[in-house]
Amino acid sequence: MKKVIKKQLKEDEFVSTMTKIMHFFQTRTKEILIGIAAIAVVGLLYVGVRLIQAQQVKKESRLLSELLELRSTLDSKPENLASLEKIAGSGKYARLGYVLLATYWVENSDLEKAKEALGKIPSTPQDFIYFQSRDLLAQVNALQKNYDQAIAMFTEIEEAKPKAYSLDAVLFHKAEALEAKGDRPEALALYKKIQEQFPQSYFGYDAAEKARKIEAAK
Repeated sequence: MKKVIKKQLKEDEFVSTMTKIMHFFQTRTKEILIGIAAIAVVGLLYVGVRLIQAQQVKKESRLLSELLELRSTLDSKPENLASLEKIAGSGKYARLGYVLLATYWVENSDLEKAKEALGKIPSTPQDFIYFQSRDLLAQVNALQKNYDQAIAMFTEIEEAKPKAYSLDAVLFHKAEALEAKGDRPEALALYKKIQEQFPQSYFGYDAAEKARKIEAAK
């Protein structure tokens, strides 16, 4: 008898639970549908953003390829300069476009135009392109014999300790500016520092050669 009663109670509990669930869904249908719709919208937004990002990456890759192609053909096709200048002013790779323009003007000994292009690069984000532009601008100042300004800019990059840019290159260019200015003891000390800290790098090797020449000239 007890087993029958116990079984009946379980059946009644099951029926009661199911009744409550059905009642909940019947009275909350609108809220549930809104919730499902919201989840669906979020899912669609996520998929849409991913698609847009993928398309944007593809678009930016094409732009980068176009920038590099235009720069590499400037010597044989100087008419491409206008196209490079136009692309340099827009998009994610605008800053790189200005750096490429600056290298062209440096190669053609128009240092003022090189400085003008580099001057258009904003101070943020401070990534590889930013420090590349600052290094190049400092080198342009050194070519113009503005050694103090060049050295100050190299020191600024050195103190920033950028992870996204090779510090041995910056130190080497700073040492060259010091040597050109006539501060040979400081240049020698810096060349030796580069040699010690970056012995396996291209600039470490060149620094060792520069140090030997300065010491041999004493």
